[in-house]
Amino acid sequence: MDYNKLFRNIPEAIVVLSPGYKILDASDRYLAVTMRTREQIVGRHFLLEAFPDKDRSYEDNPVRQVLDKTCRTKQTEYLEVIRYDLPKPAEEGGGYDTRYWEAAHTPVLDEDGNVSYIIQRTSDVTEREVAKLALTQSEEKFRFMAETLPQLIFTTDPKGNYTYFNQRWTRFTGLPVKELLGSDWKQLVHPEDLPLVEQKWTEALQQESELQVEYRLKENDGNYRWCLCRVLPMTNDAGRILMWVGSVTDIHHTRQMVQELLTANEQMAHLSDQVQSAYTKAEKERKTLERLIMQAPAIFCVLEGPQHRFELVNAKYQQLFPNRRLVGKPVAEALPEVVEQGFIQLLDEVYNTGKDFVAEEVQVKIDRQDTGLLEDIYLTFSYQPIFEDDKITGILVFANDVTRQVKYKQKLQELESAHHDTRQE
Repeated sequence: MDYNKLFRNIPEAIVVLSPGYKILDASDRYLAVTMRTREQIVGRHFLLEAFPDKDRSYEDNPVRQVLDKTCRTKQTEYLEVIRYDLPKPAEEGGGYDTRYWEAAHTPVLDEDGNVSYIIQRTSDVTEREVAKLALTQSEEKFRFMAETLPQLIFTTDPKGNYTYFNQRWTRFTGLPVKELLGSDWKQLVHPEDLPLVEQKWTEALQQESELQVEYRLKENDGNYRWCLCRVLPMTNDAGRILMWVGSVTDIHHTRQMVQELLTANEQMAHLSDQVQSAYTKAEKERKTLERLIMQAPAIFCVLEGPQHRFELVNAKYQQLFPNRRLVGKPVAEALPEVVEQGFIQLLDEVYNTGKDFVAEEVQVKIDRQDTGLLEDIYLTFSYQPIFEDDKITGILVFANDVTRQVKYKQKLQELESAHHDTRQE
């Protein structure tokens, strides 16, 4: 039997080392995985010549440390997952190829119990580790986006058990997130509103349908504020609920305004009902968290670099400019009409200083249909710098279109003024 041929054709990535860590032979699979020929590595020192670590010294090399341990214990020792980049052949452009590895090191002893050889069985787990890293980054992005939203955001499991609250809950209620997750949320709802909230939540869970309910939520000072709570089920391709995503929006001033108007004049009750109905309709048009951000019921985008290039645009933002391609273009090029309105200067200020910018009910002129005709809309928006390794790399833009609300308020002010003039007469 040709044992040499048999060894080289083993369908495993195996390399045989001497006690001095010189390469004696390797399987064909090992050569394929490491992008080397047998002539390039056999006879060379495993770590100093064949596969030097570009980021660590020989003394600090974890592979050397596990090899030393194998020789010392004379038992199979395992190398946990590490990143160990491989030099790429010159014909492939040179440089390094990012790789992640697991390995087992088995000593072969002679008759006196001394180590004659070390067999390293290597597993290239790059694809698995890159996928895990991508998933972690995706979760971190969701968490970052949820923390930057101006609403109180929460999630639950399919049965309604709470799994996440953003930090705005702590600032609003005074309770740490850990206590919110572990305590009874009912203590924060006004006792008069609790029966309706429980009923709506039970119905949503049973019917697997969207929830929308207004109730009073206790602040950290003990006062209650009116809020609008909307919860949507997130489902997989088979329609099975994976989680529930909810947002709570402060509508106290709106409710207060409507109540004051009703108290001032019963004749304006019909108008107040219309305002409340219109407000409720506007709120229904908003989606919660873009089915995790991208389908959010708000205007959302990510701008990259000092040119403020569109990197990510959600559907709500795109609806403002239905005939334009935004992604990949700088704001000044994609939206020339906003340049003279001062928004580029605001973006530059946030990018250069790292300070947030928040504005409410700002008038913006846009050419929605690309006809040259500008229309007025009103936005409440925030610019928030995005940091990577303490360096600003972009800006997160979050906005709500409050055109209707502004126009309703203007109309109410006109009616109140007219009513006041009438009473004086």
